[in-house]
Amino acid sequence: MNELQALYQEVLLDHYRRPRNQGRLDGPTGRAEGNNPLCGDRIAVEVKVEGQGVEARLHSVSFESSGCAISTASASLMTEATQGMTLAAIEALFTDFRKTVTGDPNVDPAAVEALGKLAVLAGVKDFPMRVKCATLAWHTLLAALAGGDAVSTE
Repeated sequence: MNELQALYQEVLLDHYRRPRNQGRLDGPTGRAEGNNPLCGDRIAVEVKVEGQGVEARLHSVSFESSGCAISTASASLMTEATQGMTLAAIEALFTDFRKTVTGDPNVDPAAVEALGKLAVLAGVKDFPMRVKCATLAWHTLLAALAGGDAVSTE
């Protein structure tokens, strides 16, 4: 294992063992629940959005989950990366993240670099069954932002 792979593994394990922004929010403006029935991952994401229209920003986000290391670490990393972003920026970030974890050959290398810590999940592309684990929190976040209530990977 090279040094970069070891660092990525360390970041992933740290976010699994000590997830950030785990718990409930006081007075969320949105909530959604996600489920991956194939592996049993479950997640609830709560959000507080400030502003409206193109000015709307994610003020805070939290999650509660029961699932594998990849889904928990992905949720933790996602909450850190998205707080304070506009909703359009979150959707763009998810697009780049999804392309990265699925191994999309059209992903812009600069976009992968711009993912920051989220890039630790790039290795999921080598394990297609784990892509749903890595993206479940993101789909649930987008549902919470859109006023939805449930998401399933099936």
